[in-house]
Amino acid sequence: MKVTSSALDTCESSFTPLVVLELAQDVKEETKEWLKNRIISKKEDGGAQLLFRPLLNKYEKETLENQNLYLVGASKITLLLGAEAMGLVKECNDNTMRAFTYGTRYNFKDFDDDNDDFLTMAECQFIIKHELENLRARDEKMIPGYPQAKLYPGKSLLRRLLTSGIVIQVFPLHDNEALKKLEDTWYTRFTLKYQPIDHIRGYFGETIALYFGFLEYFTVALIPMAVIGLPYYLFVWEDYDKYVIFASFNLIWSTVILEVWKRGCANMTYRWGTLVMKRQFEEPRPGFHGVLGINPVTGRKEPLYPSYKRQLRIYLVSLPFVCLCLYFSLYVMMIYFDMEAWALSLHENSGSEWTSVLLYVPSIIYAIVIEIMNRLYRYAAEFLTSWENHRLESAYQNHLILKVLVFNFLNCFASLFYIAFVLRDMKLLRQSLATLLITSQILNQIMESLLPYWLQRKHHVQVKRKVQALKADIDATLYEQVVLEKEMGTYLGTFDDYLELFLQFGYVSLFSCVYPLAAAFAVLNNFTEVNSDALKMCRVLKRPFSEPSANIGVWQLAFETMSVISVVTNCALIGMSPQVNALFPESKLDLVLIVVAVEHALLALKFVLAFAIPDKPRHIQMKLARLEFESLEALKQQQMKLMAENLKEESREGREEEEEEEEEEA
Repeated sequence: MKVTSSALDTCESSFTPLVVLELAQDVKEETKEWLKNRIISKKEDGGAQLLFRPLLNKYEKETLENQNLYLVGASKITLLLGAEAMGLVKECNDNTMRAFTYGTRYNFKDFDDDNDDFLTMAECQFIIKHELENLRARDEKMIPGYPQAKLYPGKSLLRRLLTSGIVIQVFPLHDNEALKKLEDTWYTRFTLKYQPIDHIRGYFGETIALYFGFLEYFTVALIPMAVIGLPYYLFVWEDYDKYVIFASFNLIWSTVILEVWKRGCANMTYRWGTLVMKRQFEEPRPGFHGVLGINPVTGRKEPLYPSYKRQLRIYLVSLPFVCLCLYFSLYVMMIYFDMEAWALSLHENSGSEWTSVLLYVPSIIYAIVIEIMNRLYRYAAEFLTSWENHRLESAYQNHLILKVLVFNFLNCFASLFYIAFVLRDMKLLRQSLATLLITSQILNQIMESLLPYWLQRKHHVQVKRKVQALKADIDATLYEQVVLEKEMGTYLGTFDDYLELFLQFGYVSLFSCVYPLAAAFAVLNNFTEVNSDALKMCRVLKRPFSEPSANIGVWQLAFETMSVISVVTNCALIGMSPQVNALFPESKLDLVLIVVAVEHALLALKFVLAFAIPDKPRHIQMKLARLEFESLEALKQQQMKLMAENLKEESREGREEEEEEEEEEA
C-alpha cells in the first residue's frame, strides 16, 4: 500500500498536514483516544477544534514501521477564526493594514472563498500551535492511563504531555516546493546580493526574517568601520592619540546605525502587519501554571499566580545563583592570567619559536572555555527563568536575556577590561581581543552549522536507504519527509544568533582604538554567517513555528547599552595612552578632567542623535495615527449605538409600565 497524501483524506476535504505530533512508542490507547478527542472537540467543549489523524494506518504500520506519528491540520474556517482571535493584521483593499475579522473578510486584499493562500502556511502553523498550547485541563485530575501524571485546572495539556514524555515533540512540516524556491533566491548561489527578506518572512515568519534583516544590515554597516580601520591598523599602530578621530567616528557610527535600523525595521513590520498588531492581552505562556481563575482584564479563564511568590524566587534564588556564576567566571579568568604569566616566563627563559607560538595557547584555551561556560550557563538560566513562572512569553524572554547577557558580558569581556585598566598591557590586549574574536567566530561556525549539516546529511542517506529497503515500489515521499524531519535538530529561537552579534558588536566597539581590525574580521565572518545560518534553517534544523514580531525586542536596548559602554572604554583607553599622557606631564588631574569632559560630550552627542532621528518614518507615523483615530471613531460610534439601544429599551420598558398602570386603574 502506498504512503501518499491520498491516505490523508478525512471528512474534511481541505485537510492539509501542517503540524506533526510524535508520541512515545509505548503510549496507551486510552491516552491516544483522550488526546485525539481533546484536539478535535469543539472549543466550547474544551477542545482545539482541529483535524487529527495518524500518519500511517494500521496496515501501513505493519508494512513499514510502527511510528507513533500524527498529523494535525485545520479547516479553513477554523484557521480564519483563529487569525481573528489572534489579531493577525492583513492588508485591506484600500491599502491600509487592519486586524483581520471573519465578518469583514471580503474587505481584505486577495481574500476569496476559493483562495487557500490568503493565510501563509507559516501563519496557519502558528495558529495550530496556539490552539494546541491553549488546550488546558478542566476536570481531569490526571492524564488517562498515567496516574502519576497529575493535572489540575488550568494546566497546559501539551506542556504536561511533553514533560511526562508522552509527547516527544511537536513541529511544523516543511513545504518542499516553497523551500526550494526560497533556497534558489537565498543562499545556493554565492553572489553578493541582498537577501529575500519578504520571502523569508513568508516562509519562516517575522521573528526569523527580522534576525536575517538585522544581520544583513549590521554587516553592511560594519563595512565603513572595516575600511577606515584597516589603514589605522597598518600605518599608525602605536599612535594612540591619532585614534581619537577613529574612536569618535566609532561612537557616532554605533549610534546612527542603531537609530537608522529602527526606521528600517518600522517600515518592514508595518508592511508585514506586525507593527499594527495588538499585543496588550498576550495569552499566558504554555509553561505558566497556577490556580485557575478569571483574568480581571480579559474576563477569560486562565491560571493565576501571585507576583510576590515570583519576586521571592527571583531575589532569593535566581539572583544569588547568577552572582555565584559571575564569581566563578572571574575565578576562571584569574587562572587564565596565571597561564599567560607561565607562558610568558617560559618564552623569556628559552626564547625559541615554539615558545613564541605557545604565547597564544592560553588565549585560545580561554576562548574555548568561555564558549563552554556560556553554553552551560544558558541551560541553567533557562531552567531558573522557567521555574520563576512568568505569565507572559515576553516577560520570560526578557528575564532570560537579562540573565544571559550579564553573564556573557562579564565572561567574554572581563579579561579584556582587566588587561586594559589593571595590567595596562596594550600588546596583550590586542592579542587577547584578536584571539577571542577569531576563535569564537570559528567555533560558532563549526558548532552551529558545519557539524550539524554533516550529521544531517549522513542521517538523510540512512533514511533514504531504510525507506527504499522496506518496499521497492512504495511511494513514501510524505513518510520519508516526516521521518527525516523528526530526527532533525530543533531550532531554539533567535536568542543565540542575536547573542553572537551582540558579543561581536562588543568586540568591535569597546576596544576599537586598540584593535581597529576587529570590524574587518566581523564583516568576513558575517558574510559566511548569512549563508551558514540560511543553510541551517533550510536543511539542518526542523522548521520552527512562526512568531509575529514588531522589532528585535530587548536586543535593541542591549545594543544601545553596549554603545554607551563603548564611549567610556574608548575615552579611557585614549586617556591612558603614552602620547596623551605626555601632554600632561605635571598634572594628571587635568588629564582626567579632560577625558571625562570629552566622554560626557560624546555621550551628549549620542543622545542628541538618538533624539533627532525618529524611530519611525513620517509616513508610518501618519498611517498609525490614522488607524488610531479611526479606531477611536469606531469605538465612539459603537458606544453611541449602545446608548441609543439602551435608551430605546428604557423607553420601551417605560411604556410597558405605563400600560400596566393604566390596566390596573381600569
